[in-house]
Amino acid sequence: MADPKGFLTTGREVAETRPVDERVKDWNEVYVPGSLLPVISKQAGRCMDCGIPFCHSGCPLGNLIPEWNDYAYRGDWTAASERLHATNNFPEFTGRLCPAPCETACVLGINQPAVTIKNVEVTIIDKAWEAGAVTPQPPERLSGKTVAVVGSGPAGLAAAQQLTRAGHTVAVYERADRIGGLLRYGIPEFKMEKRHINRRVEQMRAEGTKFRTGVEIGRDIDAAKLRKRYDAVVIAAGATTARDLPVPGRELGGIHQAMDYLPLANKVQEGDYVAPPITAEGKHVVVIGGGDTGADCVGTAHRQGAASVTQLEIMPRPSEERPEGQPWPTYPMTYKVTSAHEEGGERVYSVSTTHFEGTAPEEGQAVGNVAFLHLVEVEFRDGRFEPVPGTERKIPAELVTLAMGFTGVDRDNGLVEQLGLELDARGNVARDADYATNVPGVFVAGDAGRGQSLIVWAIAEGRSAARGVDRMLTGASELPAPIRPTDRALAV
Repeated sequence: MADPKGFLTTGREVAETRPVDERVKDWNEVYVPGSLLPVISKQAGRCMDCGIPFCHSGCPLGNLIPEWNDYAYRGDWTAASERLHATNNFPEFTGRLCPAPCETACVLGINQPAVTIKNVEVTIIDKAWEAGAVTPQPPERLSGKTVAVVGSGPAGLAAAQQLTRAGHTVAVYERADRIGGLLRYGIPEFKMEKRHINRRVEQMRAEGTKFRTGVEIGRDIDAAKLRKRYDAVVIAAGATTARDLPVPGRELGGIHQAMDYLPLANKVQEGDYVAPPITAEGKHVVVIGGGDTGADCVGTAHRQGAASVTQLEIMPRPSEERPEGQPWPTYPMTYKVTSAHEEGGERVYSVSTTHFEGTAPEEGQAVGNVAFLHLVEVEFRDGRFEPVPGTERKIPAELVTLAMGFTGVDRDNGLVEQLGLELDARGNVARDADYATNVPGVFVAGDAGRGQSLIVWAIAEGRSAARGVDRMLTGASELPAPIRPTDRALAV
């Protein structure tokens, strides 16, 4: 146990963020550099070593949280990093991006503020990188087997690293021009600077993983031919089919899917553009969707100089306290204020878009640009959202981003059809307990098989699928035991 009285004598402290008026002028991460270290050891000392660590159940990765909390409290950062990497390939990603279901499952959180597990995690890995303790781990010998991984998001990278370390020759195929998937182009720079991805990719290259960017399996390479070329294939292409909003006026200019808008801002930071082709500068921005992607659009619009930002959500405003129907240690749906929301804008709940109103088309244009969004308040009755009469109104909307989630794996690029993959009822690639699909030698991990989910689930599934592949190729595996796709952990 770290500090036997830590949870009694030390209050919860979290990472300090930079002032709003400062951080909205740049794209650096929102936290004050180095602000965690003076307090993090005491925060780790709040861990109760409770005997039954429910934080393990809250985390799909099964992170050994009490163990590395103890090491962090004692200042043994090398041992803390070793325990952290035992279950998580990329803690610098999860420590910045995960919503921390482990904290909502913390035993201390029953009646007190939970341990700041996420902040401890990111401090451990950042110190490990600074100390040069994160080094390549190439395999001692090669198996002679080859594996193709389709997609370089967290699931694909985790699967690739595990399989490379097991001795297989692994090639990762990414349709974008850089490695990282949604980590690279879906997550804004102010949430995670892309240098964190770059140094992990360099570590993986040093271990032997090969990367092929700008190659879309299904279009540039026939998926069936890829299967014949490799001993196994892991599909980790994500759930990229975005949910649309088929209402009158949807065809107007200025209405974009979030994943058409956010990557352009990131490409500016990569040096590909001087200014993004789609920008919020000087515009009234409306973000439809109240989740994390919507919040990313809000923060991006602030940094681009939007005239106003309004975020719409069809669901009612969540309560600030844990709902009775979501008791500890489950992950509660509570009201959250992200760093993007701290920066301004308005959040409107229990509303639905009825239609868009636009300007007249200019010469040479087929349609005009969106100018207003018409909405109505809704109530949930008899299993559906019903409009409330007399609540219709319109708001200015010169740029609209749709951040309403995803409906399944991409069906347009030929990957599914060329391999003959079976899909489940939700549009995801079907798989068994070993993450194997109906096609021999083809496995699936992450959002492509699970549906839109958390980064911790993606990494956990990538690690688990890697074990399934390793067992198929060699008859046995020393890789960590998998999480079964049917398992119901406490995390969402």
